[in-house]
Amino acid sequence: MIASCLCYLLLPAARLFRALSDAFFTCRKNVLLAKSSSSQVEGNFAMAPRGPDQEECEGLLQQWREEGLSQVLSTVSDGPLVDKGLAESSLALLMDNPGEQDAAPEDTWSSRQLSDLRAAENLEGPFPEVLGEEEPLPEVEGPMWAAVPVQTHRQYTDCAVLPVGALATEQWDEDPAVVAWSIAPEPVPQEEAPVWPFEGLGQLQPPPVEIPYHEILWREWEDFSTQPDVQGLEAGDGPQFQFTLMSYNILAQDLMQQSSELYLHCHPDILNWSYRFANLMQEFQHWDPDILCLQEVQEDHYWEQLEPSLRMMGFTCFYKRRTGCKTDGCAVCYKPTRFRLLCASPVEYFRPGLELLNRDNVGLVLLLQPLVPEGLGQVSVAPLCVANTHVLYNPRRGDVKLAQMAILLAEVDKVARLSDGSHCPIVLCGDLNSVPDSPLYNFIRDGELQYHGMPAWKVSGQEDFSHQLYQRKLQAPLWPSSLGITDYCQYVTSCHPTSSERRKYSRDFLLRFRFCSMACRRPVGLVLLEGVTDTKPERPAGWAESVIEEDTSESEPDVPRTAGTIQHCLHLTSVYTHFLPQHGRPEVTTMPLGLGTTVDYIFFSAESCENGNRTDRRLYQDGTLKLLGRLSLLSEEILWAANGLPNPFCSSDHLCLLASFGMEIAAP
Repeated sequence: MIASCLCYLLLPAARLFRALSDAFFTCRKNVLLAKSSSSQVEGNFAMAPRGPDQEECEGLLQQWREEGLSQVLSTVSDGPLVDKGLAESSLALLMDNPGEQDAAPEDTWSSRQLSDLRAAENLEGPFPEVLGEEEPLPEVEGPMWAAVPVQTHRQYTDCAVLPVGALATEQWDEDPAVVAWSIAPEPVPQEEAPVWPFEGLGQLQPPPVEIPYHEILWREWEDFSTQPDVQGLEAGDGPQFQFTLMSYNILAQDLMQQSSELYLHCHPDILNWSYRFANLMQEFQHWDPDILCLQEVQEDHYWEQLEPSLRMMGFTCFYKRRTGCKTDGCAVCYKPTRFRLLCASPVEYFRPGLELLNRDNVGLVLLLQPLVPEGLGQVSVAPLCVANTHVLYNPRRGDVKLAQMAILLAEVDKVARLSDGSHCPIVLCGDLNSVPDSPLYNFIRDGELQYHGMPAWKVSGQEDFSHQLYQRKLQAPLWPSSLGITDYCQYVTSCHPTSSERRKYSRDFLLRFRFCSMACRRPVGLVLLEGVTDTKPERPAGWAESVIEEDTSESEPDVPRTAGTIQHCLHLTSVYTHFLPQHGRPEVTTMPLGLGTTVDYIFFSAESCENGNRTDRRLYQDGTLKLLGRLSLLSEEILWAANGLPNPFCSSDHLCLLASFGMEIAAP
């Protein structure tokens, strides 16, 4: 009676192990438990090749029983499903029917089941089902067991799911085959994927993905040069000083909380500042730039956390908060081991009483002297001008954006101008709130813009307001002469330097004006005081009734103005091409409301190439500053797969920009 009950209980388990018998004999017998001590088996079964003869199977079974069945079972399994009697009876069933392994190829670990594994990336569950599909398995209490291939590559060691394409790209080696046993997850009721609740955008939801975010958001380094040596110099036509620069809008916490409707797709935990701060610092430490330009840096976070942490990483930091009551600003950090500060100029765009410049945006311009290794002897490197800014966001006020950019370019022109009138190498970066090929972008790259009559919303290209009846249009001149900036984006004093031959006046000459007609005229409303204000100064004998006053003041310099055109002479071009040829998609630096766009840039001193037949990826001519490499950007589709920005691995709503440059080292 007891034996019959035991057989009845073991029947479902036997059927389960019969289904697993095809995978049970796929490895070589030299890895079998028969040739390994029980202490060497820690969870991965080594199995005999399929189709062993009956005598060999019976010998293996007998040896396995003698070497301690209970110890092996306790080592390889903690689940309630596998016990001594069950495993022993299941293996006996396999021995009784050895021919079924060869007679049923459709139930073996065959190419069909391998194709099922390769198609696992299309399944919704995290683990593929590799058991037979024709005969359903009985329900068994306790965890189910499923066989999945062992991932030995280190980048998948922490992954809980199979990487997409991993099985399809790697050659599957069946002889020998190593099968890992893991507990399959219990079935979870299907829930609807989270939908981004944005009005007007329809049902927007990212596609289901079964690979980790850090694999989805992988960014490649694009190298444009040979490998540098250990001193940070590159071998080529001549030695170069190499450095890296990062530009990053890190999303101020205050601004994020004020616009919380933009981040409804994010889990609240990843929006916490402590979580975001740790991610940002890890990103800085990973890329380790020599110059770090940050936007949307909250003031209290900067002084309490960011600046001390960056100082410990070897940076010297400068910060400029936005004017008014704003709590964020821009920061430029550099490593004093690579650069020496020559000057730092904060730039404020706010001008009291001027409606065009009534916004609180700011910029920061630094002039840095590169430090070359002492082993190179007496050599010199030109200074480097680094400008960082965050331009007004409002898509309707392109006139304000242009005026702010003109002020920044005028400051860069003053800081970067050399004694001979030329400019040192310049890197201008930041969040310009303008899309590629917009009028503002073309103005920075091409150095000229005809703006007269242009709709203000068209300057940045962020949104299309052409359907609106009233549209603000740009009129010439764009800003008044009182701003002190010419239409060439230069300060007036820079265009008209003070003459060293200014006329000097003696004391006797100035005393002559005591007796001019204006000096002897009684002012209106002057209080009459006897002996003080009731007398006139006596004229010296021989002085004329009126003194001819010479023009002693220089005339106001004539501010050059052009008819509806602004220009600059800094010769800047963009590090990025704003297009991903391998994906056929535009690059993306931010995703407001789930729509990818580019508003962050790194411009540097180089002239654009007019020849469109260049074979390389660079559309500029090398100058004193050479682009050596850049960190690739991502497309909108890839960011959609990661649930947009921010996400658990990127803690800002912008992507960081990173570029490597080289500067010529010349003999003095």
